Amino acid sequence: MNWSSWTEFFAMGGYGVYVWGSYAVTFACVIGEILLISKRRRTLVKRYGLIHDSDTEEFSDIKTVQNTEKASDKKEISDAKEISNKEEIKNETTS
Repeated sequence: MNWSSWTEFFAMGGYGVYVWGSYAVTFACVIGEILLISKRRRTLVKRYGLIHDSDTEEFSDIKTVQNTEKASDKKEISDAKEISNKEEIKNETTS
């Protein structure tokens, strides 16, 4: 089609309202989708950050508990060795 002026081009043979309206709706949908995707991304990053932080804290709490258990186990073992050594010494002196 050949248009002799910009007015005819924008009128599109009487269908300009439909053509330009569909372009406007498409443009609005694309912009809206971009904004929604960026909002979802920010939400996921925030959620992942919270989950990641809580996992790290949980992991460090578990590690602390494990270290405490290991330390108490070592102390119990050393206490048991000490008691057995004292009993051996007592037995040797009484024999």
